[in-house]
Amino acid sequence: MFITRKADYAIRCVLYFAKNSGPTANINEISRAMHVPKSFLAKILQELFNAGFVDSVRGLNGGFRLAKDPGNINLLEVIQAIQGISASNQCAVDERSCSLSKTCSVHPVWIKIRKAVESELKKQNFRKLSKYS
Repeated sequence: MFITRKADYAIRCVLYFAKNSGPTANINEISRAMHVPKSFLAKILQELFNAGFVDSVRGLNGGFRLAKDPGNINLLEVIQAIQGISASNQCAVDERSCSLSKTCSVHPVWIKIRKAVESELKKQNFRKLSKYS
């Protein structure tokens, strides 16, 4: 599985919120703390908002905050919200993308690898991850 830079930045954003218990955080704070360029951050936060991971708060002390308990958000959910489903080989996502999927002896290996990676990513919630650093 390949993780895009955008998905990596989204993971950093959610991790920031999981580690910091303040009522809200603004783009400058998150950018500085997690080394995410501000130019990417607004769009990423909008996508995280649309996926239901963060809330946007207006006003003088406004900003962003987690919309869910960090223990109820896992790595796979954030990655898929930002970049969609991915795997080490496209046929593991959509077997119709390869005419050999039904007869290919390697196809089941790609499926097994995808399932193993997804399983591990599901186990990693942001409450747990926030305690590591």
